[in-house]
Amino acid sequence: MPLIRAALTDPDYGFDISDECGHTLRMDIPVDQGGGGTGFRPMQTLLAALCGCSGVDIVSILQKQRQSMTGLEIEVDAARATGGDVALWETIDLHFHITGEVLPDKAWRAVQLSIDKYCSVAETLRRAGARIVWQLSVNGRLVPAEV
Repeated sequence: MPLIRAALTDPDYGFDISDECGHTLRMDIPVDQGGGGTGFRPMQTLLAALCGCSGVDIVSILQKQRQSMTGLEIEVDAARATGGDVALWETIDLHFHITGEVLPDKAWRAVQLSIDKYCSVAETLRRAGARIVWQLSVNGRLVPAEV
């Protein structure tokens, strides 16, 4: 089986995309663009991939640091280029929300390592010209950039 298979399942731009393990993702475009609006838009999947890639890194790093994280949520705001045929992500703002018995400095370092060193999706987006900025809250308190 191929690594990824995309099958048109709706004649108005709807695709079901599956991987070699049988996991599926529904992709579509909004109704106002001619689609059915029944799934993730293609460019949204890049942001979702960024969250997944970075999230996995952060969980791994904090586990190695013996931190007891009980929750991780990532919010993304982003803006795309305008005026051309291709509309790449220009700016991506991430807000990481970590809960549990986690030291803020260790959480900050885990996020920094993920975004700046380990996350392949972040690096791919940067190489395409995106500016990625982030902030972190631990147990509801914003962590300053230099802890």
